[in-house]
Amino acid sequence: CKIQQLFLHSSKTKKSYSRIIWYSCSVVDDWIESYKHDRDIALLDLINFFIQCSGCKGVVTAEMFRHMQNSEIIRKMTEEFDEDSGDYPLTMAGPQWKKFKSSFCEFIGVLVRQCQYSIIYDEYMMDTVISLLTGLSDSQVRAFRHTSTLAAMKLMTALVNVALNLSINMDNTQRQYEAERNKIIGKRANDRLELLLQKRKELQENQDEIENMMNAIFKGVFVHRYRDAIAEIRAICIEEIGIWMKMYSDAFLNDSYLKYVGWTMHDKQGEVRLKCLTALQGLYYNKELNSKLELFTSRFKDRIVSMTLDKEYDVAVQAIKLLTLVLQSSEEVLTAEDCENVYHLVYSAHRPVAVAAGEFLYKKLFSRRDPEDDGILKRRGRQSPNANLVKTLVFFFLESELHEHAAYLVDSMWDCATDLLKDWECMNSLLLEEPLNGEEPLTDRQESALIEIMLCTIRQAAECHPPVGRGTGKRVLTAKEKKTQLDDRTKITELFAVALPQLLAKYSVDAEKVTNLLQLPQYFDLEIYTTGRLEKHLDALLRQIRDIVEKHTDIDVLEACSKTYHALCNEEFTIFNRVDIARSQLIDELADKFNRLLEDFLQEGEEPDEDDAYQVLSTLKRITAFHNAHDLSRWDLFGCNYKLLKTGIENGDMPEQIVIHALQCTHYVILWQLAKVTESSSTKEDLLRLKKQMRVFCQICQHYLTNVNTAVKEQAFTILCDVLMIFSHQIMTGGRDMLEPLVYTPDSSLQSELLSFILDHVFIDQDDDNNSADGQQDDEASKIEALHKRRNLLAAFCKLIVYTVVEMNTAADIFKQYMKYYNDYGDIIKETMSKTRQIDKIQCAKTLILSLQQLFNEMIQENGYNFDRSSPTFSGIKELARRFALTFGLDQLKTREAIAMLHKDGIEFAFKEPNPQGESHPPLNLAFLDILSEFSSKLLRQDKRTVYVYLEKFMTFQMSLRREDVWLPLMSYRNSLLAGGDDDTMSVISGISSRGSTVRNKKTKPATGKRKVPEESSSSDSMWLNREQTMHTPVMMQTPQLTSTIMREPKRLRPEESYMGVYPMQPEHHQAPLDYKYVDDRRGTSLMEDDEEPIVEDVMMSSEGRIEDLNEGMDFDTMDIDLPPSKNRRERTELKPDFFDPASIMDESLPFFPT
Repeated sequence: CKIQQLFLHSSKTKKSYSRIIWYSCSVVDDWIESYKHDRDIALLDLINFFIQCSGCKGVVTAEMFRHMQNSEIIRKMTEEFDEDSGDYPLTMAGPQWKKFKSSFCEFIGVLVRQCQYSIIYDEYMMDTVISLLTGLSDSQVRAFRHTSTLAAMKLMTALVNVALNLSINMDNTQRQYEAERNKIIGKRANDRLELLLQKRKELQENQDEIENMMNAIFKGVFVHRYRDAIAEIRAICIEEIGIWMKMYSDAFLNDSYLKYVGWTMHDKQGEVRLKCLTALQGLYYNKELNSKLELFTSRFKDRIVSMTLDKEYDVAVQAIKLLTLVLQSSEEVLTAEDCENVYHLVYSAHRPVAVAAGEFLYKKLFSRRDPEDDGILKRRGRQSPNANLVKTLVFFFLESELHEHAAYLVDSMWDCATDLLKDWECMNSLLLEEPLNGEEPLTDRQESALIEIMLCTIRQAAECHPPVGRGTGKRVLTAKEKKTQLDDRTKITELFAVALPQLLAKYSVDAEKVTNLLQLPQYFDLEIYTTGRLEKHLDALLRQIRDIVEKHTDIDVLEACSKTYHALCNEEFTIFNRVDIARSQLIDELADKFNRLLEDFLQEGEEPDEDDAYQVLSTLKRITAFHNAHDLSRWDLFGCNYKLLKTGIENGDMPEQIVIHALQCTHYVILWQLAKVTESSSTKEDLLRLKKQMRVFCQICQHYLTNVNTAVKEQAFTILCDVLMIFSHQIMTGGRDMLEPLVYTPDSSLQSELLSFILDHVFIDQDDDNNSADGQQDDEASKIEALHKRRNLLAAFCKLIVYTVVEMNTAADIFKQYMKYYNDYGDIIKETMSKTRQIDKIQCAKTLILSLQQLFNEMIQENGYNFDRSSPTFSGIKELARRFALTFGLDQLKTREAIAMLHKDGIEFAFKEPNPQGESHPPLNLAFLDILSEFSSKLLRQDKRTVYVYLEKFMTFQMSLRREDVWLPLMSYRNSLLAGGDDDTMSVISGISSRGSTVRNKKTKPATGKRKVPEESSSSDSMWLNREQTMHTPVMMQTPQLTSTIMREPKRLRPEESYMGVYPMQPEHHQAPLDYKYVDDRRGTSLMEDDEEPIVEDVMMSSEGRIEDLNEGMDFDTMDIDLPPSKNRRERTELKPDFFDPASIMDESLPFFPT
């Protein structure tokens, strides 16, 4: 087949698209010559081309072509498909197959284009091809249906192009005819009139022929396949009809065709919905077509608006872009409510959605400019045309009531409104200059919003990456982007180096405004202070920062000042000395003032008044804020803080805020000292001094764990967890063995106090936590904040467990809360279980069983030994045990030792307390075996026997004969150990999976002999029974080979047979048919009244109702004709079924064992 050469070459060589077109033309020219010589042979060549492009290995012979109908040929070709092959060219992965698809489509276009003047009108070639493709598109084989639908749609697109050319030629011919006929009789050429009439008649006949072909394809293929069960086929149809409407709008852009796109916007698959939106974008982009889209817009506008909330982000993005085009075509179409539905998406965490919404917002509110602005385009600052737009942006931000997300708003509009967002001169003028005559000044709230937006725009320009929560992190900037970044930083520095001191002076008493303004120097190019001779403005900035430090005690403001000093104190720049001197002078004054105040405050015999306490607290806040970012070691702050904290312990009347900040400041002292001894060559004296300070500080924090104030206890706990984590054995990692003297391991009393704190302050009811939220628990936001605080406290302690800073058995008190507090802390506790199991499987198992024993003992203390085993408390413990068992997973070999140890500890606990009434009565803890039985399924078969032997060591002969209700836990536990003793499929599967068995390979037929399991010797069975608490599980036995009967290769079917004759494939093994909904919408004029079609089920996140029926009488036979996506099998109802599908059984994603 000469046509196959095209695809052979295009798939094996890397040809450009132009080369593919050239080669397609060459192949088509050769085929045309062949067709002219013998059209039957040429058509047979073309038919085999379509058949083999579908992945079928069969060949249509000349005999078959002459004597068989298309349906018979297709049936014969269906039998030629390879049963084991699940792929065909259009679905194969790889660049060569993508090239194949483009070549395939291009070939069909070239074929029609080269034949458009003669061959396609011979009533033979096109009729044969269309008939074949129509038959294949109705096949029950997906490969045939998919390939032929793509071919038919591309054939239709090529014919639409031919029809368009014919229409243009007819119009030109008609105009020439009219012009010639309107001439005076003397100048009129009758011969030319006759030629024009003949030409117009030929063109009309050709157009009629083309219309017949298009109608045949549309009604024979499109109408059935646009609702096919396969999403790829539906997407092809919608994509092509969009091309037809855009290419030949006079013929196709009407409600009869638009309705198909409208209906398919409700498709279940995002891929299809996406094609609908992209097809519509091509139509709305051309404003000349707006009049033809009015009815469609009015009918489907609400659907498009709702698709902005589509669960598929790509669909949501295109829906917003489509609404932007609708907005540009006519602003009256979208209501205020429609626009508001899009506005709020600028705050979406998904950046493409937010950017699309930002462009919509910009087009709606910011792109229009009043005619009067044309005269002031060159004005700058407050009088620039951007001034009103900046105000509009501020108003929008305030009305959206999402004031913590200004960075998201700026990022959303960054690409489309860059000039507006970078007009910092205008923003600065609005803040500093007085309003013009008749202009309303900005309110305090609006000024705060403008400063926040201005800060976000400066950060975006300087950092060139989206805010946290959007994007995957920093990307590598291009050379152009780097140049723009440098230019923007220069512009920012030149403007705000001068303006920032003025802004700070104006808003110095407003904490919120000052906090934002003080962040600006982080984005300066500090070299410009020197090169631009702006040192006097730097001095003004330092004076303003010093004044702000003296005026404010707000933590956020003070930390912003500290970070500003840190940004300016860069040794790489010449301004370092100037800034360092100013910083040192400020710290000197603060340290001297603190020492002086502290001496007066701690004088014996005098009661400190509130004013003294306030002075000490405010100074301590300032020092703590600066110590966070600066090394203040030379001021020796440890001694004064230690004195303050020790006095608080002795007297017990120290204000809580002073204690909290003193603890934090001392923590910073310890960390700076550690950084110093780590980075430089430290002496032994430095290490010993740091060790002493650290241990003394830990003792102080331990004392404050028992403070009456909750905030103080939380601060002491948090700092203790950090210090213990930092000074654990992890400190020596990375070759830092010299820090070994600093390693600190908490003693049992400290571990106990930390655990008690967690139990008292984390595992509490929401209503009980009144102190930590200052009595505002009725406020939902306060409740959420309190929950986050408790989660952080629990995570800090669990980190100590995971890194073995505290004993693992302390986690028992955490694990036992898993069920009760699952909603609040379930993820933290589960992750802790996972990490501890990775560290030590056996110790983790012992900790789990210990937590269950603790709950059991608590229940005994509350209800006594005669409790009801059906009570909610006991049932809750059993459910917790079941959850614990699930965390061990399916691979029993990996957890074999841990499960064995768990059962050993459980059995010993159950028989630990003998009954005082004698051996005729059950042990006091016997009911615990009922809980322990939840773990029996995790034992291997041979280990079940071993555990059973160990259990019998604790049983007397009389116990084994007891059948009373009180002995039921023992009986149920024994039965759980005996169950599955003869056929332990789970253990076999685990052994196979852990060794990476290859029994799933379909080409390897496993042995069918009966499985024989070697018996363990008695010494092996009892190996771990006679060991002490530090025992290990017995030596692992070799797991027998899997020979399950379900793994035998099923009988191969003859070509006439099928798996799908009577028993349908299970839903999990193939794509389910679409779930169509129907409505009867007869109210007034509608797009659907003439030729109604179904609407596919709505899967929008915003959809609440069901789509109503559009057609009750449609025939949907063609909708139920799909095979599994990965198989090309026949489907005949008269054939006998096979109960097993080898593909599903051998599928590696499915389990071997039945559930």
